[in-house]
Amino acid sequence: MTDARISAANGLPEGHPVTGSKKIGVLIANLGTPDGYDYWSMRRYLNEFLSDKRVIDIPDWKWQPLLQAVILSKRPFTSGANYKLIWNEDLNESPLMTITKAQTAALAASLKAQFGDRVEVDFCMRYGKPSTEEKLKALIAKGCTKIAFLPLYPQYAGATVATANDQLFRALMQEKRQPSVRIVPEYYDNPAYITALAGSVTRAYAALDHRPDLLVASYHGMPKRYVEEGDPYFCQCRKTSRLLREALGWDEAELHTSFQSVFGTEEWLRPYTVEYVAELAKQGRKRIAVIAPAFSADCIETLEEIQGEIQEAFLHAGGERFTYIPCLNDDPAHIEALTGIIAANLAGWV
Repeated sequence: MTDARISAANGLPEGHPVTGSKKIGVLIANLGTPDGYDYWSMRRYLNEFLSDKRVIDIPDWKWQPLLQAVILSKRPFTSGANYKLIWNEDLNESPLMTITKAQTAALAASLKAQFGDRVEVDFCMRYGKPSTEEKLKALIAKGCTKIAFLPLYPQYAGATVATANDQLFRALMQEKRQPSVRIVPEYYDNPAYITALAGSVTRAYAALDHRPDLLVASYHGMPKRYVEEGDPYFCQCRKTSRLLREALGWDEAELHTSFQSVFGTEEWLRPYTVEYVAELAKQGRKRIAVIAPAFSADCIETLEEIQGEIQEAFLHAGGERFTYIPCLNDDPAHIEALTGIIAANLAGWV
């Protein structure tokens, strides 16, 4: 059919730009990943990440000379070596990219079963590719006049959820005709999410030939100052642990909370996981399990940091059995929970 006939069929005058049927977009966002583990790929990625004021809020005049001249001359080598340990060589991408693609495909199938072809699902990364701007434009090109944006972080933090939203808003500023947008809020206390989290613990424990002395819920850390300035992350992490413990029917001694990935010299949220697990071993807790409820997908912080540095600290201090419980990734219970969360935020649109 010619463009003129399409316009006429839609009740538009001849010569009017072609219009398609209106759709609803769902754009999920994750942190990001380098394109490779070589020096320059890592440097580009780390430069974008560590230049984000939501992540490092030090004034540029003080931070950028240190970042460009010192940190980015060395860190790409060490970070690249860590990424190489976990890289998906078959697909030439990081595990985070592989898992996010699987989550997107599963969510697309689930939402299509519920709402049909009216809903388009895609993903973007805050840092690296595919960019938020690129995927926003792609959804608009497909006819999406309404878009739900879901940062894939159960707990809110300025350095995760807020910066993802910032990037979406910057992308929207470039559009002549902006779609209606809804930001899906954090979901740390969503019952279906907690049920999925508890189910992963139950299955992991059932597969062991022993019962761990306790479960450590290790969350990504942040400077303590950020919480004092109003970030709700710490409280939401603590509540996630409590809700998970209650869902499992455990007492307080069976689940502890800690924070990992400390960077820089200022005080971060405590206890620090790498130090905490070592102290547990010294106290005679020889068998522990670790779960990472702040991550929706396994990534460098879980596959390398937890199963590398943190596990080594525990075993070196006298620990004997270390069990890592994977992130929810594309587990059916996780996809079901996210589908419910997205569907609730599409109310009135579908």
